[in-house]
Amino acid sequence: MDLLSTEYDSSSDEDSTKISTKRTGLGSANSQLVKRPKIDLAPKVSLEDPRLSNSILIKPTDTQINVNIPYDDMMKPVAGPANPYSTKVMNQNVLTGHVEEQVYSEASFKTQQRTFTSFGYALDPSLITSADGVVGKGYVGDVEKAIAMNGATIYDPTPKPANIPKRLPKGDSAILEGENAYQGPWVGYEGENIGNPVGPPEGAISTKTETETKSKKEIESGMERTIFHGKSEYDYQGRTYMHVPMDLDVNLLGEAGTQECFIPKRCIHTWSGHNKGVTAIRFFPRSAHLILSSSMDTKVKIWDVYDDRRCLRTYIGHNKAVRDITFTNDGKRFLTASYDKYIKLWDTETGQCIKSFTTGKIPYVVKFNPDEDKQHIFLAGCSDKKIVQFDVNTGEVTQEYDQHLGAVNTITFVDENRRFVTTSDDKTLRAWEFDIPVVIKYIAEPHMHSMPAVTLHPNKKWLACQSLDNQIVIYGAKDRFRIHRKKRFTGHLIAGYACQVNFSPDGRFIMSGDSEGNIWFWDWKSCKMLKKFKAHDNVVIGCEWHPHETSKVATCSWDGLIKLWD
Repeated sequence: MDLLSTEYDSSSDEDSTKISTKRTGLGSANSQLVKRPKIDLAPKVSLEDPRLSNSILIKPTDTQINVNIPYDDMMKPVAGPANPYSTKVMNQNVLTGHVEEQVYSEASFKTQQRTFTSFGYALDPSLITSADGVVGKGYVGDVEKAIAMNGATIYDPTPKPANIPKRLPKGDSAILEGENAYQGPWVGYEGENIGNPVGPPEGAISTKTETETKSKKEIESGMERTIFHGKSEYDYQGRTYMHVPMDLDVNLLGEAGTQECFIPKRCIHTWSGHNKGVTAIRFFPRSAHLILSSSMDTKVKIWDVYDDRRCLRTYIGHNKAVRDITFTNDGKRFLTASYDKYIKLWDTETGQCIKSFTTGKIPYVVKFNPDEDKQHIFLAGCSDKKIVQFDVNTGEVTQEYDQHLGAVNTITFVDENRRFVTTSDDKTLRAWEFDIPVVIKYIAEPHMHSMPAVTLHPNKKWLACQSLDNQIVIYGAKDRFRIHRKKRFTGHLIAGYACQVNFSPDGRFIMSGDSEGNIWFWDWKSCKMLKKFKAHDNVVIGCEWHPHETSKVATCSWDGLIKLWD
């Protein structure tokens, strides 16, 4: 024990114990107090080698180093093999990994960006310090061009190519004509042929005559023709298709609008004969036993509505698409307006072209004066912003209405045919006295859009205008031509298309096609949408309500079809 006490000294100097000694066998009765240190059987022993006190013994997650590490140790490679399957980035600072920040001035970046845009090459930011002038290193893009231009930027002078033509001398400013005349800044370069005639000499090229330059398919004025589709133009009583059938349940010679009308439900017939889209349809005046159609295939056809429902006659006389058609009051003649800038008057029964009219501009709309004593006068709205008045008997222009600022789209007679209303691409509505080229009413509001289709209500009091902001607006047809703000028909999509508006003969319903091939019906009094159904595969450009049937409606579309609904 004494040996242990000498080897393992107690760490506490304060603790002392009183040890009483017993008497030995000698019978000693005396006692004695002795101070001895406390024995610690588990002392704090350091296992570290003193030689490793200056080495890196830290975990990868530690953020503090307690010793000064020599430079050689810091530059040693990472101990152990790399994990080829590890996707973890130790110092990830962006979503996809680690991005090292570099100091690069904004001016230098812009310079290299513009150099790359102009020359096709730029300095590689990651190799700027390691390029050391080695060929092919330190650039991105067209490296060969960068070597050829010696790495010049847009601000550095670049070597000029050797094949630039030399500029001619400006000449002497004192000489105006002749040799060494002053050319000034307009002097050219060597080898230019500007100002010198080129090609074969005059007279060597044979010029074609006007007849040779015209296409073989073009139809000249006076060369119009017609085709009758059927066995005979006359029946056993010598009547043509102009005769109104009397063996029907409907009185086709009665007054229109006397019967209550209903919305049609299904398609009962489809006329197909046009090769391109149909642009307009018109029922035969008063009886409506025939229907006239114009098309983009330059042809006009007339169809039977009741008997065989077939095409009766084709009128061929235009070189371009037919834009508009209109009948006279008796239906014996009709006008066609085409994009070939001609307006032609046809005989409905024989198919003969009676006369041609033109102003050299495209007619967009034609309209006869509805008065019986003025059936020889018609108006044409043209692309040159004018409404032109023609006399059929003389073929001359008798009046011009020139106030619009855009192409004229519609002409509608109101107030017992003493006035007419026109709309135009200039987004205005103007009213005129017939035969007086002065505007009596001018309507233009900032919220107004162009109105390419206008229809008169059967009671002659209102005008329904198809506005290109996908709504039908109503204007009064009397003296003041005020807008009816409480009547507005919406829901359909017609922006960009001149879809025709029409009324039922009794005036209870208003209908219109749309750009998606649908036909829409609204109630005139409540302005509520009553029905909408798919009618065609393309835009429904025209619709007409039969004047004597309660629910028969004809529609035409750019899909080339005409459909009859009931």
